[in-house]
Amino acid sequence: MKALRNVLTKLLNVLAGVSFIAMVVLTCWQVFTRYVLQDPSPWSEELVSYLFAWASLLGASLITGERGHMNIPIVVERVGAGMQKTLGILGELVAFAFSAIILVYGGVQISQLALGQMTSSLGIAVGVFYVVLPLCGVLNMIYTVFFINRISGFYFAAKFDFI
Repeated sequence: MKALRNVLTKLLNVLAGVSFIAMVVLTCWQVFTRYVLQDPSPWSEELVSYLFAWASLLGASLITGERGHMNIPIVVERVGAGMQKTLGILGELVAFAFSAIILVYGGVQISQLALGQMTSSLGIAVGVFYVVLPLCGVLNMIYTVFFINRISGFYFAAKFDFI
């Protein structure tokens, strides 16, 4: 389980990093074409905006995987250990439900809806760029299952070293 989590985290780091580097290169290209060549590149500006959305969502999944999302622990710190465990699991279940309903279900719906719409300068279906929503939703759901497993103390992966 831990090995799979580490692989997902490394993959997310690479994807978020590559999209960030691509945004920097494309933005430099946009500046060069606009001010040096006096002929701005419309496709690069559009692609940077989509890459920004991808980098943001991949980064959010990365933070979910590190359990680095914002929380206000004032209530949790004032209750007993058993209740802290229950509240921790409840929080992960809420994150799971959000990811399942909003990101996965909603993301699939909007991706399918936008497949018929083409981007103005890239000529690619907008739905292709929305695929990141269900992808990140599934990643968030996987991470929440990892954390529920860890919080509950039910380490079912101990029997299966390959997970």
